[in-house]
Amino acid sequence: MIAREAERELRILAEQFKAVAVVGPRQSGKTTLVRKVFESKPYVNLENPDIRLFAIEDPKGFLSNYPDGAVLDEIQRAPELFSYLQQILDEQTANGFFILTGSNNFLLQESISQSLAGRVAYLFLLPLTISETGDRNSSINSVIFSGCYPALYNNRTNTDPARFYANYIRTYVERDVRLIRNITDLYAFEKFLRLCSGRIGQLLNMSSLATEVGVDVKTIGSWIGVLEASFILFRLQPHHMNFNKRIVKMPKLYFYDTGLAVALLGIEKADYLTMHSSRGSLFENMVIVDFLKNRYNRGRLPNLWFWRDNTGNEIDLLIDNGISQIPVEIKSGQTLSAESVRGLKFWNGLTGIEGGYLVYGGGEIQKRSGGITAVPYNSLNIIYDLL
Repeated sequence: MIAREAERELRILAEQFKAVAVVGPRQSGKTTLVRKVFESKPYVNLENPDIRLFAIEDPKGFLSNYPDGAVLDEIQRAPELFSYLQQILDEQTANGFFILTGSNNFLLQESISQSLAGRVAYLFLLPLTISETGDRNSSINSVIFSGCYPALYNNRTNTDPARFYANYIRTYVERDVRLIRNITDLYAFEKFLRLCSGRIGQLLNMSSLATEVGVDVKTIGSWIGVLEASFILFRLQPHHMNFNKRIVKMPKLYFYDTGLAVALLGIEKADYLTMHSSRGSLFENMVIVDFLKNRYNRGRLPNLWFWRDNTGNEIDLLIDNGISQIPVEIKSGQTLSAESVRGLKFWNGLTGIEGGYLVYGGGEIQKRSGGITAVPYNSLNIIYDLL
């Protein structure tokens, strides 16, 4: 079993709140984690049709079977339970009474906000961090290609990433999408999904996407909401500080897992990434989402942004700690040059504050002039420990 960095935060939340909702994409390890941490609690899987029918038709009777609480897996499948959970939790003095999991953030948040607001703590559990994979010796191409879903690391010799993601996409499009929105044209939606994978790290232009898919902009906006709610992709927002310059105000698009993005791009082998035009964007995606995972695993708000002005000066990632902004540049190359730190140098000159990090594809930590530190992509904990 892979040790998860989020376990400590989950235990803390269970000590402080009556219920905890562990939310994340399918197969990110939610069930494994909660069953390990709460092994003494009854486990109920609401994906089971018989159990789900019981919960939907008689929610009060269903919950009466668990007087000491339980782990309720994929609870968004039975939203009828939430109103009854509210009363049960209000009458409870014990914390960590019910542990909920869900892979549909939209349906889960909608139900919780209506019935359980203030009673439930959230823990977002994404696929493995680079550190959790324990895969420090693999090539960059291999890490990007394989992605970080636990199933690919629990029994790696028998799990082919290409087959895993092909089936993941099929299951997602055919089942999960219909739970959030009744999308009738699945062909157009899948085309849209694949087009998004080709726009990783780019400014989100919904008009362009609408034209290519053949739908209106409103539909594109709705479909992006579907992908966000089911933890397929997320929007990285531009930082609001302008320093008296015109700044870009459109968000960028990133996937929660590079393996899934690679599959959508039709890349069938890790070696094919070497010459692929999206390699740099995929590497950037991998690093940014690892920063996001780290913050969630420690129970922190994302507070991740990018910065770009209208002349093309850009910082790939800004970490806003409320007092200052820590700039991070991301380069997939294994060697560094003066051009590699140009963005950081510009930022330092603009803010008058030295420092920052350059995450790259090499293997050595390097101290550069101006307080800039170059860190290998598989040693990101060096940065995390300082934040």
